[in-house]
Amino acid sequence: MRKLIVFNQVSLDGYFTDRNSDMSWAHKDDPEWNAFAADNAKGGGVLVFGRITYELMASFWPTPSAIKQFPTVAEGMNNLPKVVFSRTLDKASWSNTKLVKSGMAGEIRKMKKGPGKDMVILGSGSIVSQLTQEGLIDEYQIVVNPVILGAGRTMFDGVKDKLTMKETNSRTFENGNVLLCYELR
Repeated sequence: MRKLIVFNQVSLDGYFTDRNSDMSWAHKDDPEWNAFAADNAKGGGVLVFGRITYELMASFWPTPSAIKQFPTVAEGMNNLPKVVFSRTLDKASWSNTKLVKSGMAGEIRKMKKGPGKDMVILGSGSIVSQLTQEGLIDEYQIVVNPVILGAGRTMFDGVKDKLTMKETNSRTFENGNVLLCYELR
């Protein structure tokens, strides 16, 4: 069975976007981090987004600037299959994207039972929150950035029940980022 994984970056005070919904603070350019990101992009699988993150990603990764700056990551982002969950989006024009307008939990359950590599949610805090409440996320890969934002959004807004996690992996990068991997106990 395929796994559903969350890969998100958060500030030291737990926000994945700042008070203006900006995530640019999470992109520290250094060789070790860039190599990790490029290697991650080669892993394959299905990318899963909500509308806001999808529109942000679709406006950047296909551009000549993204392809020049981050060629390996851009290739992965542009070529991998993608699913965007949105009630308001009319069409998904980024390559290899399927638009799902309703029934997110049911669609994820169906996808998890299907063949193929794992699925990864990037950004998309409301999707993370909803799928966490449904018990559909198998692994949380959270990168803690050494920055304090003071305000913003957490990716767990709306989660009502306490969930206890167990650590499965961790890694510290030279730029101060710390990757923490968790599964439910």
